[in-house]
Amino acid sequence: MGLFNRGQRQPDKAQTDGATQADETPTVHTPADELPPAEELAATEASEAPEPVAEAPEPVAEVQADAPVAQETAEPVSEPSEGVEPSAEPQPHADSEPQADSEPHDVPEPPDAEIKVERVEPPLDPDTIVADPDAGRIEASQAIAPKRTPGVIRSEAADAGEGRHAKVISFANQKGGVAKTTTTLNLAVALKELGHRVLAIDLDPQGNLTMSQGIDPDKVEKSMFDVLVHKMPIAEIVLEREIDLAVGSIDLAGAEIAMSTQIGRERSLEKAINEVGNDYDFICIDTPPSLGLLTVNALTASDRVIVPVQCEYLSMRGLVQLQNTLGMIRENLNPGVEIEGILPTMLDARTVHAKEAIEILEENFGDLVFKSRIRKAIKFAEAPVRGASVLKYDPNGNAAEQYRDLAREVLAKEVVTHGTA
Repeated sequence: MGLFNRGQRQPDKAQTDGATQADETPTVHTPADELPPAEELAATEASEAPEPVAEAPEPVAEVQADAPVAQETAEPVSEPSEGVEPSAEPQPHADSEPQADSEPHDVPEPPDAEIKVERVEPPLDPDTIVADPDAGRIEASQAIAPKRTPGVIRSEAADAGEGRHAKVISFANQKGGVAKTTTTLNLAVALKELGHRVLAIDLDPQGNLTMSQGIDPDKVEKSMFDVLVHKMPIAEIVLEREIDLAVGSIDLAGAEIAMSTQIGRERSLEKAINEVGNDYDFICIDTPPSLGLLTVNALTASDRVIVPVQCEYLSMRGLVQLQNTLGMIRENLNPGVEIEGILPTMLDARTVHAKEAIEILEENFGDLVFKSRIRKAIKFAEAPVRGASVLKYDPNGNAAEQYRDLAREVLAKEVVTHGTA
């Protein structure tokens, strides 16, 4: 075998490669009689040969997307002709302006450019179209100096108290249990019996004056708290009983804190009273047993002050403090307020101490002490249980007659001192 191999001719490399390709090509067996001529076979091979694939421009587009160009529209890239080498694209210089991409991109506007936003209004319902588009808008002057809502606006004349007809009387003493509430109610009823129009105001958080007319202060919806804090007109809280009554409630206990941020809070009651000042002849105010903001409001709004004093030593000591408070009120808030009189109450004429207390009062205050005396009587304790004044509960009793005498004395002082009744 080695001799035969040595004598054989070794095939060249081209023939070997052709044979390899021929082995890899699948063999199609065709009958001899069906073989086409040589010319047709050559044409068929030429037609079945794959066409040369042209280079896709996508890589060029990617390069253009990454590299900025100066022109706004990119020139079409022509395919290189056969035999001509494509020229190398010039690299962009660092200082040259960037060229625009073939596809537009969002370019941020400079910060100083004016941005115009077009507002698209939705179609309006014909039922919601108003005649005046500016209706309901406030003016500039109203925005600078806002006013209260129409329900609580007070006139300038009312705030100043011009033309007020009523005489306002406060019943004040920081000492409790001296018959302030009893005197306020029964004197007001006695003045009404004499033909005067009278309004009583319950400014005491305990609401005793309200209870004395058969009204539960815990069940009222509106009270003097709303007048002082929420600026509600006082006429909206007035109830008609034996006299017209502006009711109080326990809410008044928090009125001083609620009013602490108000400007001119000492005149809140005065402004409220001025609204109804021409509807009454007398306005009687029951104050709490203190000299706080509620009592200061009452004294600021008053023309006169009646001081009920129990005929005891401790009760009379409060007169000095009350006089000091009145002095500050006259100096800063109400120069015209005066003490109408000092009324001895709960007098027990059987005791020497009560007689001595009256003597001390007359020595120190002279004519300011009323001639009328309010003596102790069980009728004063029974009448509030029935929700009535003592003049209605026991109209013919001594207790009722004592307050009728006091009413006539108050009217007489008004005529002598001020020329009016």
